[in-house]
Formats: sequence, structure tokens, C-alpha cells
Amino acid sequence: MNRTAAPSALWTGAVAGVAGGLVFGAAMALVGTLPTVASLVRTDSLAVGFAVHLVIAAVLGAGLGMLVADQRTGAGESLFWGLAYGAFWWFLGALTLLPLLRGRPVDWGVAAAEAAFPSLLGHLLYGAVAGLVLVLLPLAGRAPPGPRRGTAAAVLRGSVAGLAAVWLLVSQLAAAYEPLALTVMQAAPRPVVVAGTALLGLAAGCGLALLYPRPADGAGPLLIRGMAYGFLLWVVVALTAVPLLRGAGLAWSAGQVRDGFVTLPSYLLLGAVTALVYRVLDGAGRVLFAGPAQRARRAEGEGAGTRGIRAAVRGALAGTAGGLLFTVIMVRIGFLGTVAGLVGGTSTTTGLAVHLVISVLIGASYGLVFRRQTYDPASALGWGVAYGLFWWVLGALTLLPVWLGGEPQWDAAAAAAAFPSLIGHLVYGSGLGLVYYLLEARDSPWWRTRTQSEALRVARRQEQLQTAAPAVWVVTLVLALIIPVILAAG
Repeated sequence: MNRTAAPSALWTGAVAGVAGGLVFGAAMALVGTLPTVASLVRTDSLAVGFAVHLVIAAVLGAGLGMLVADQRTGAGESLFWGLAYGAFWWFLGALTLLPLLRGRPVDWGVAAAEAAFPSLLGHLLYGAVAGLVLVLLPLAGRAPPGPRRGTAAAVLRGSVAGLAAVWLLVSQLAAAYEPLALTVMQAAPRPVVVAGTALLGLAAGCGLALLYPRPADGAGPLLIRGMAYGFLLWVVVALTAVPLLRGAGLAWSAGQVRDGFVTLPSYLLLGAVTALVYRVLDGAGRVLFAGPAQRARRAEGEGAGTRGIRAAVRGALAGTAGGLLFTVIMVRIGFLGTVAGLVGGTSTTTGLAVHLVISVLIGASYGLVFRRQTYDPASALGWGVAYGLFWWVLGALTLLPVWLGGEPQWDAAAAAAAFPSLIGHLVYGSGLGLVYYLLEARDSPWWRTRTQSEALRVARRQEQLQTAAPAVWVVTLVLALIIPVILAAG
């Protein structure tokens, strides 16, 4: 960052931090945690606690401004950096520094995390608001971004994507209807609930379009962004807005969040499916309305079909490797017999065969949607683990019980029983991502010299680091880590 931009980044970050702090502070007032902040200056006054909180929010916001000053501009990128930043400060602040400043020992156990769970949600909202406000503020003399060309068309695509996602969830997974409806209008007439659920999908699609009017990344990264976006929607809508509208206060305690866990998978899938449909619509629009120069560039080089086949084959091989790693966990928990039930069998051998076939198919899908998206082991682990989490929600909690003749197992008790499967899916995703990266890295043209290859890799790595990709990985990891905290709350 140049010297002239640094002061501007500090001040704009501080202003954004105050904006996020006002939202967080209002939530703290509702849950009664302002006296805890006030105790830092040896008082229990709510007004003093709120003032101290805003000062801290401004200081942290200045840090966020410095963090994103050199990143790619855009509401979506800034939002995810804010979420990751908020999660970081929950761990460093609420769980670490705050106990030390109050003269208490640091406790990073599950019980301490449960007690501080409202603070986690507050930090996430703080980061989200601060990140979005940063996009609206000038930096180093640069004018705030105005309406982008094509935003109206993007919102239209997002609206269609959100409605299509709701329709897919409700029509293909009837059990998805109730969790979505629970967060819209409980005990209302069915037509009203249907309209409210559709409105939720419409709002989700419009919001995603405003965050990413022109998605530059591939379908896979946008899918994971959509899942993380669904997590934020769950916090904002299901745990915050709807309880407040019902007059019940914030549903932020670990116990309340556990009771509302049944709605989380539907929001994660809503965000992911909306993002995927939105990406398809955006790609179709680019093909239909491409100019002569764009069509000429697409016509050069290897055909898209050939590239897709190669990516799918690499993904299938990587999926086999990840599936073998997952098998170790499945054997330990005795789950292969359950998988065998998908084809009417009961034996471990049948279960192993079915499991490996599924691993290959998921791996092939990874190759198709994450082609040319991993440029080093870190990005491979980031996208792979996130994809594993996605398939735990879509597979273990949703499709598997449906294919076995039941309904999606989205309640907290069922998710707790499937927790070992979550670990297996994360291990599968890590193996899938790493092996796919190694296979794809070998596919560089033989005439490219070592120097040129390294220069290209560094350039692509710098480009990816300027997006919110690392922040999305952090948010996904936070989601995976807080699941056991939610499920343990009683």
C-alpha cells in the first residue's frame, strides 16, 4: 500500500468500524453484555460500556480498512473479508484478550465457546456491516463506486436464481419447505407461508446479485461463496430478524441456536443453489450476447468439451484418493453397511463399492467446477475442505436419508449423530483438493519454461489472494468448527 492511501484506509476503516459497532452494540444491549465491556474500565454503566465498545469498533475497523485496501474492490469481496475479520477478533478478543484483561484465565474449551456464542454472531455481523460500508466510502481520493453497468440485469438474474433455488428445494426436498417456512412466518396460512418463502428466495437472489453483479470466478468458488452467504442469511434472518419481529428477542444463545439448527442446512443449500443457478444464468448470458472478439477468443485453443473431460477425469482420480481416506473413518464408525442400503445391500463390501462410486462422481464434479481454481496446496485445501463440507450437508444430511426412504435429517440430534461423517467429508475434501491440484499442475504445456511457469503461478496466486478466496475459506472453516459447539449446547 502506498503512503498516501494508508491514512485514508485507516480513517475509512474506522468509520466503517463505527457503523459495524453500532449494529453490534445494539445487539449487545439486547442480550445484556454491555456491562462486560464496561468492566474493562472498572464500571458497570451501560453508556460507558457502549462508548468503550464503539472505540474498540473504530480501532478494529481501521485494521480492516488496512487489510482490504489492496484487495479487489467489490461488495462481495469486502463482505467476506469482514466476516473472516469478525470471526478472527471473536477468537482473539472475546475468547482470549477479554478474559485476560478481566483477570481471568483463557479458556478455549467448548463450554467457553458456548458461553461466548452470542459474541461470535455479533462479531460476524460487525464484520459484515463494516465490510459493506467500506465499499461505499472513498479511499485515497477515489470516489465511492456508483451503480455498475449491468446491475439491473444482474439483479434480474439473481431474482430468477433465488426463486429457482427455492422451487428446487421445496419440490425436490419437501422437508426443506418447513425449515424455510419456520424462519419466515410460523403458524401462518399456507398461501402466506408460500409467498413468504418465495420472497425469501427472491431477496437471497437479489442480495447475491448486488454482491457479485459480474461473477469473475468459476462455478465452484461461487458455489462455496453462496454457501457462506447462506450461513450469513441464516444469522441475519433466522436468528436475528425473525425472532425480533416476533417479539422474542435475539435467538443468539448456544441453546437457542441449537434449537434453530434445523433451519441451517436449508439456508446453506439455498445460498449454494442460488449461487450455482446465478452462475449458470450469467454464463448463458455471456455466450448469447458475446461480441465477435469474445467469440473469437473462445474459438482459439483446446475445445471446452475436451478441457471439461480432462478436468472430470482428474477429479475422478482425486475423488478416488479422497474416498480411500474417507473409508478409514467409515470403517471405524461402521457406516459402510448404511451406504450399502442405497442399492438394497447390507454387506461392507457392497457399501465400500457404492462409497467409492459416489467418491468418484463427486470428484468428477469437483474437477468440472473447480478447474483452474487451485494454484498451490493452500488453495487446494481451502476449496477442497469447503466442498467436503458442502457435500456433508447435501449428502449425509439430505440426499442419503432421502434415498434410504426417509426425510432430510436436519435437526440437531441427527446432525450430532452424523458428526463423524462431517470429519470424514472434511478429510475427503482435503484429499480431493490436494490430489486434484497435483494432477492439474502436471498438465502445463511442455514448451513452457520453468521461469515462465513460475511467473504465471505467482501472478495467478496474487490475483486470487486479492479476492476474498482466503476469507471464504476462513468463514467455511469457522462454520465447520462451530457446528460441534452448536450440537453440544443443551
